[in-house]
Amino acid sequence: MSKRATGDRLRWRIRAWGLSAAFACAVAALSPALAEENAPIPNFAPDNVTGWLKGPGDEFLPPDLGPGPVRSDPAHHYVSNAVALQETVKIADVTNPILQPWVVEQMKKSNDEVLDGKVGFTARSRCWPHGVPGFLLYPVHPIFFIQAPREVLMTWGQDFQLRRVYLDVPHSADPKPSWYGESVGHYENGDTLVVDTIGLNDKTYVDNYRTPHTTRLHVVERFRLVDGGDVLEVKVHVEDPGAFTMPWNAVQRYRRDHRPAEVPLHEMVCAENNGDHFNQGLYPIPQADKPDF
Repeated sequence: MSKRATGDRLRWRIRAWGLSAAFACAVAALSPALAEENAPIPNFAPDNVTGWLKGPGDEFLPPDLGPGPVRSDPAHHYVSNAVALQETVKIADVTNPILQPWVVEQMKKSNDEVLDGKVGFTARSRCWPHGVPGFLLYPVHPIFFIQAPREVLMTWGQDFQLRRVYLDVPHSADPKPSWYGESVGHYENGDTLVVDTIGLNDKTYVDNYRTPHTTRLHVVERFRLVDGGDVLEVKVHVEDPGAFTMPWNAVQRYRRDHRPAEVPLHEMVCAENNGDHFNQGLYPIPQADKPDF
């Protein structure tokens, strides 16, 4: 073989090795993304009809450690009608150290009004959106999940209130405040859906104790199946430097609804025949000023 032929063959081999090395590097670079795309994810609707029912009451559970959500005043202990014949009124414990002074003042006023006989406002009773994290407090009706490759939907029967979680994308630079804000999320460790929400308006309450917040509210929720998949646990992290003195955490738990044939997702229009008999003008039922069709 001539020296020229030998040199050409050697150069070809070097180029081939270079291409192979480059291909190997490209595959190595892509493999985390491919692995993430094909990674297992928690299935919140294994039979396409499974709903999740919240436990008794309509308040958050406290975390194991650290600052937690507002709870009932020990002098006026709240009892849900889910466990008692007569539900008691909700009086907030305003000594919770997470509350800023202006929040304490507003909640004291609300407490006094309820103790004087006024009906305490809840978003569900007035047909208002709950916002985030209040969406986790809906009782009675199950929550349903729809999991698509780039989006997760959560819906609840009353007024078909809907949350959209966009997967594997960053937040917008400056989202316009809205009832449910802007939620982005991702799956983690193969068993958890992490949802990060900002861009919330200040028209909702954080809970059913009428705890206010500002548009700086930032909520992170971690949805995870526990107890063999029969329980959906949500760990909630809340920050709002405009309303709270510190970040705080809460927990919510749902049980799998095994009655899909008996209790399907059905239409329930909240505002229809729901008159404002107790809070005239204070918390009117939301009404559109023009048809949406």
